[in-house]
Amino acid sequence: MEQKNGSSLTGFLLLGFSDRPQLELVLFVVLLIFYIFTLLGNTTIIALSHLDPHLHTPMYFFLSNLSFLDLCYTTSIVTQLLVNLSGADKSISFGGCVVQLYISLGLGCTECILLGVMAFDRYVAVCRPLYYTVIIHPRLCLLMASASWMFGVANSLLHTVVIFLLPFCGRNKLDHFFCEIPALLKLACTDITMIQSEIFFVSALDLLLPVAFIMFSYGRIIRAILRIKSAAGQRKAFGTCGSHLTVVTLFYGTAIYAYLQPSNNYCQDQGKFIALFYTIVTPMINPLIYTLRNKDVKGAMRKVLWKDYDSR
Repeated sequence: MEQKNGSSLTGFLLLGFSDRPQLELVLFVVLLIFYIFTLLGNTTIIALSHLDPHLHTPMYFFLSNLSFLDLCYTTSIVTQLLVNLSGADKSISFGGCVVQLYISLGLGCTECILLGVMAFDRYVAVCRPLYYTVIIHPRLCLLMASASWMFGVANSLLHTVVIFLLPFCGRNKLDHFFCEIPALLKLACTDITMIQSEIFFVSALDLLLPVAFIMFSYGRIIRAILRIKSAAGQRKAFGTCGSHLTVVTLFYGTAIYAYLQPSNNYCQDQGKFIALFYTIVTPMINPLIYTLRNKDVKGAMRKVLWKDYDSR
């Protein structure tokens, strides 16, 4: 692997948590359990959104998209991590690293946009309830979801090409458990000041523009809710938005920490555990956040389970 440029490398050695070998078995068991719950939770949301006619609404259309995103995002990272934790081989091929970075970045960027789209859906539902079905019609839902996916794919392609055009000069030891931009930049054997500035600027746009839009939307939503005279009406309105706002806080909080801090302040160990949170924990708890206080989803789950029980 002692080649002169990144394209000559046959693979990368994912150091991950190899400096803490006593943690590897514990992490493997915990992450496997988390991954199983992630699969079950997000698959349940997708299935219920399609099986129950009462959930054939824009809100659950976007929620099933979010669940599919989380499912794919976690799978693209955790499967490789579980393999590395379970044996002596800690490597990933060069092509595998390219694909992993492209998929994870694309899905992450798509989720940034999709959460903004979901905020717009909640804004119309609370602030323009009489026009909701006119504004948020199925064609617009499909258009907004498709635009989110296309933007994520295009943005990821740009980042991936820029990163893997950098010369790595045979440096193949990646101090992370998956192929992520901050860790890959540390392997470059050339001046990356300009690249870091460009990536920081694009990442700031990707993260902060949707956040600004979401904050603006929720500012209008809160004003509309405070005008509701009945306490029950206010609770219902807050209930429809509280789950989404919790997911937004978890997702953007960890993503901004990971990508929008100066490189000289970036702590690799902290970065690994923060990455564990937004790649494993957040996708697992998102279905719980949306179902624990959601009567529609719980009702749909009871109907599906009762139907299955009756069919026996």
